[in-house]
Amino acid sequence: MYDKLVVETFLKKQLQLFPEKVAQSEEEALEFLEDICAVVCKNKKEVLEYLEDSMDTSGMTEEEILSADEVFSLSDGRYLVVEG
Repeated sequence: MYDKLVVETFLKKQLQLFPEKVAQSEEEALEFLEDICAVVCKNKKEVLEYLEDSMDTSGMTEEEILSADEVFSLSDGRYLVVEG
């Protein structure tokens, strides 16, 4: 479910969500993502739909939602949502 790009991106950007690193290696990052059931969304629309169901996004703009700490933008246009 989590390909190399997802794992590498989380490993590099994890401090945007957590005060300290939760993973030191790709293996640890993969295990962490699996443990917390992080979600990979194929586009912005999927992110917005997913977060509407899982967190209070009322009053937030699309830009604010997509720049939330829980949302990791992937270089191929997908998004990783990590609810820590």
